[in-house]
Amino acid sequence: MLSTFAKNAIILGLLCAVGPFAIDMYLPALPTIASDLNASVPATQATLMSFFIAFGVCQIAYGPVSDMVGRKPPLYFGLALFTIGSIGCGLSPSIEWLIFFRFVQGVGAASVMVIPRAIIRDLHTGVEATRLMSLCMLVLSVSPILAPLTGSALIVPFGWRAVFVAVTIVAILGFLLTAFSLRETHLPKDRIKVSVKNVLGGFGQLLCHARFLGLTFIGGLGMASFFTFLASSSFIYIEHFGLTPTEFSFAFSMNAIGFIGASQFAAHLGARYGMARMVLAAVTIYAAFLLVLLGLTLAGADKLWVLMALLFFGFASMGVVIPTVMVLALDDHGPIAGMASALGGTLQMVTGGVMIAIVGYFFNGTPLPMVVTMALCAIGAFLLSVVTLRGRDLAVQPAE
Repeated sequence: MLSTFAKNAIILGLLCAVGPFAIDMYLPALPTIASDLNASVPATQATLMSFFIAFGVCQIAYGPVSDMVGRKPPLYFGLALFTIGSIGCGLSPSIEWLIFFRFVQGVGAASVMVIPRAIIRDLHTGVEATRLMSLCMLVLSVSPILAPLTGSALIVPFGWRAVFVAVTIVAILGFLLTAFSLRETHLPKDRIKVSVKNVLGGFGQLLCHARFLGLTFIGGLGMASFFTFLASSSFIYIEHFGLTPTEFSFAFSMNAIGFIGASQFAAHLGARYGMARMVLAAVTIYAAFLLVLLGLTLAGADKLWVLMALLFFGFASMGVVIPTVMVLALDDHGPIAGMASALGGTLQMVTGGVMIAIVGYFFNGTPLPMVVTMALCAIGAFLLSVVTLRGRDLAVQPAE
């Protein structure tokens, strides 16, 4: 029998994976979609950008609603909307319709990103919350490994539209898990009163909290660098380096393996050295790898193995950062954990959407625009870490 802790990790991880699965699974199809729908590369990348923007902005609604009515009802609504968007994507006759239904998908997917994090805060804080978050990230991180491979397996015989049949099935599975295997963690006695004043007051409190914003954007810039990679990698690996969609899927999964492996050490390292110290060290390492990659790219080292190796170690460094800063950002805001998770997710996803737009505008078929954008994100995350993680954070004594 699974422990309650392990069962929660699996269910919450699978819910969190619904949105990323819808992203990663169709990445190998982006060049095919561009050709089939007679669309430009920027227009095709806009199908990612529209998803990310909706995914981020709509979290700001789901969080307060979950604080008011409980965690499960907004999950039901979001998963149902995601299913509608997935069906629309599969039937889209043009790139414009695909962009629109990807937006609808993103609106629905926002629920399964923000609410599981609030549920974790309902259940745990500190190292235990980091442990549960890391286990959820383990389940979530299977998506970048299996989703592109599954997508390639579907795209070759059935075409890119089959991808959206598969994500529809995933959404239905998430709905059933929520209905029958997930208990409500935000009880009526803990819910805040439904009022515009309370919502605005909660968001105002968070927007004035420098530590919350700093931690949010440390994770946000780390995630934005990965989103930049998501938007560009299939074109670079397939069209620039000549990989097949299946070879791209294997190459793409290497980054997820590094992220997964590192994330499982987050709770242990945080308990041993202090979570803030661990984050500062890992962000420093990440920035160093990205700057080395930028230098080599500018020097003309346009080699696939160079790109893959440095990104592997860079993303592995972020594997201990992202789950930890999520926990640290929510620690001070238990009564409004839904709002905090929502605002944090919104700011992070919008940052990612902006970076996708930037790299799409400057994309020239080579890795350089992608690497420059990712390096800027890494530098920003490092500077924010230095400014945010000081004083009481670094003074906290690690566990013996």
